[in-house]
Amino acid sequence: MNYAPLQGIKVVDFTEVQSGPSCTQMLAWLGADVIKIERPGVGDATRKELQFAPDEPSYYFLQLNSDKKSLALDAKTPDGKEILTRLIKECDIFVENLHPGAMDKLGFSWEAVHALNPKCIYGTIKGFPVSSKYANLKAYEPIAQVTAAAASTTGWYEGDYNIPTQSGAALGDSNTGMHLLIGLLAALQQRNKTGEGVYVYQSMHNACLNLCRIKTRDQLTLDRIGYLTQFPQYPDGKFGDCVPRSGNTEGSGVLGWTYKCKPAGGYDSAEEANNYAYIILQRGAKDFELACKAFGFEDWLTNPDFNTADARDRHKAEIIARIGAWTSDKTKYEVTEILSKAGVPVAPVLSTKEMMTDESLYDGNTLVRINQGGEIGTFVTVGCPFTLSNYTPTYGPCPTLGGNTDEVLASLGYTAEQIASFKTNGTTAPMPKPAAAPAAK
Repeated sequence: MNYAPLQGIKVVDFTEVQSGPSCTQMLAWLGADVIKIERPGVGDATRKELQFAPDEPSYYFLQLNSDKKSLALDAKTPDGKEILTRLIKECDIFVENLHPGAMDKLGFSWEAVHALNPKCIYGTIKGFPVSSKYANLKAYEPIAQVTAAAASTTGWYEGDYNIPTQSGAALGDSNTGMHLLIGLLAALQQRNKTGEGVYVYQSMHNACLNLCRIKTRDQLTLDRIGYLTQFPQYPDGKFGDCVPRSGNTEGSGVLGWTYKCKPAGGYDSAEEANNYAYIILQRGAKDFELACKAFGFEDWLTNPDFNTADARDRHKAEIIARIGAWTSDKTKYEVTEILSKAGVPVAPVLSTKEMMTDESLYDGNTLVRINQGGEIGTFVTVGCPFTLSNYTPTYGPCPTLGGNTDEVLASLGYTAEQIASFKTNGTTAPMPKPAAAPAAK
């Protein structure tokens, strides 16, 4: 049995770039019929962003839009508005991530859509909560990171690089899409009971904040006692009023750090600079004993500077230095093998290249290969992040721009003549450019 959980659910996808498309792609992978609205002749901005060939969609677009249908539609035209209205009247979910006020100007606000189809669930992504004083800022995902206090706690805590550092992993984009997905699935369940659709509002700010909520724990602790034992500054450094940057500390009550290893060759080279392993010393006495034996540091077991968790908090620098010397003549893979056998939490720092060449991850969920066909061939993307015992997604190609326009319009009851007229009046195709006037003789 491979029954798609969202089979029969129809989604109108009025989103672009990453935050919205990541959400609607997951809906498609769970079985929903997702119709992506794209501007005629232009399409989603990511089609041409970071392209590898001028006539091919970028990997950016490909990784976010598989298994969708593409409807080329200018929703500003009278016919475009009417087509979108028909779609909304029969859809289950409408999703948009335009800038604040844009859907209102188009005439498709939550209130308008709810009036057209009271059962429709309306999902929206904006930069900030409606109550925020920054609600009208134009939001990119680093903007969300910095205002959610993520960047102020990320980066190095001393020296020239003691500056707020946003994560290059784009935490505010797909993360926001996944948060909206949770809200939409909850709304579907609620609709099963009430029969009515609801408005699901998701801000990028709140999605980032939810990921780094543990920093609010640190702020509360700092406010109460004036220091944070898990941070490198403890016990000798000074703490200010705000949670400091933490470098590579684990950030909780255990002692975690990134340790340099010798290069293993291949993708783990000195040039690539990913020859590191992350090691955590747990607080429990038995766990610490096993770790010491694996390191060959049995002297720590009787040394009062190290044989209790509280003592280790006070002697971080000595611990990091000694473990660093131990890892320096081993590869990150050797370190991982030795310590994992003793139950020590450890893992190699993997580059994107190393991770993507690990065939064990191509399991139908973690990483997947999608055959786009044509000159693109097969591309790799991140699959559905969770598994269901009775369902595995099938991952199909991305649509060409407007590739499903005729199909979608026909399903809405439009005749062949009407569909043809939409292509000439600017509704589903760019208006033809006027012929140039002949040159004067």
